[in-house]
Amino acid sequence: MSTRRSLAQRLGVVAGFDDPRVDLEQYPTPPELAAYIVHVADMQDDLGGRTVVDLGTGTGMLALASALRGAQLVVGVELDSDALDTAATNEEKIGTTSEIEWVQADATRTPIVPDRSNTTVVMNPPFGAQNGNRGADREFLETARSIAGVSYSVHNEGSQSFLEAYVGDVGGDITHAFEAEFDLEHQFSFHEDETRTLDAEVYRIEWH
Repeated sequence: MSTRRSLAQRLGVVAGFDDPRVDLEQYPTPPELAAYIVHVADMQDDLGGRTVVDLGTGTGMLALASALRGAQLVVGVELDSDALDTAATNEEKIGTTSEIEWVQADATRTPIVPDRSNTTVVMNPPFGAQNGNRGADREFLETARSIAGVSYSVHNEGSQSFLEAYVGDVGGDITHAFEAEFDLEHQFSFHEDETRTLDAEVYRIEWH
């Protein structure tokens, strides 16, 4: 099994968005963060022999990290066809023995998978920061609950009370929570700085 550091190094070749869409809040997941999330998932036996679904996979960072760590089947779901083309190219760069399927679809309307109990969701959903995208992360959580027994998701800083209330209402348990940060490069016109450090939170949820 590769170490977390070596996994992050292998993910360093994963290309990001050529023309990111602001309406989809397309921000690349940093290799270090993807490696950490997948490392925790592996330690919790949430990868080996399981189907891993990356909702809103973008160019495939979390999906590819899961494949490299030995998931039986990885499904990357993404609405943007250009991003999926990049994800497929990234798969060729990475090289992995795990089966990967790239599916163009709305990640919030993903069909229920055959074996929910043997499915793990990993995702870096939109934070709902844009005016037309409010509540987007909630929709992703609802999809994760419907298709998986466990999920890992990245959220904006200060999301704990919302997550705890939502998970408590629909039936589930937050088993792990940790802070994360990553640097974002200037990619949209409203960005004022060349780089910005984004504070975020990652949650592991077991769904009932």
